[in-house]
Amino acid sequence: MPTNSDKDARDTSKINTIIELLFFAYRDFTADPDEILSALGFGRAHHRVLHFVDRKQGLTVAELLDLLGITKQSLARVLKQLVDGNYIEQREGPNDRRQRELYLTNTGSILIEDLRRPQSRRICEALANSGHGEDDAIRFLSSMIGPHAKHQIETLE
Repeated sequence: MPTNSDKDARDTSKINTIIELLFFAYRDFTADPDEILSALGFGRAHHRVLHFVDRKQGLTVAELLDLLGITKQSLARVLKQLVDGNYIEQREGPNDRRQRELYLTNTGSILIEDLRRPQSRRICEALANSGHGEDDAIRFLSSMIGPHAKHQIETLE
């Protein structure tokens, strides 16, 4: 008859497998965009900025800093490269000229779609192979993030 320690060991083993699968899934999920970005001299930080600016056109720099959980200094280089490369446009805020709102340019929109395409394909294939739908995946992933991140996601919708 299984004891509590057997159950704990089995659960730990499964949890470790899930942790490993998350590591490998993330590696593979980011591989195609990484290759595209690398050819442009960009990295994952550029991808994150493009993604969130696309999700909320007019996002302020302050809002972006909060979403990414990074310092202004960390964002400065990445944002400068995206602006200089004509992927993102900065505009003055309507009420405060010091506030900078961010918008994707046509070039930025094309790039984010190129980055999103292989990731979307990978997600669709995984959902089809798992027998679970989008709602199940959203519930699972949402349950892994904290309340602050959940609130941040709501502000993007």
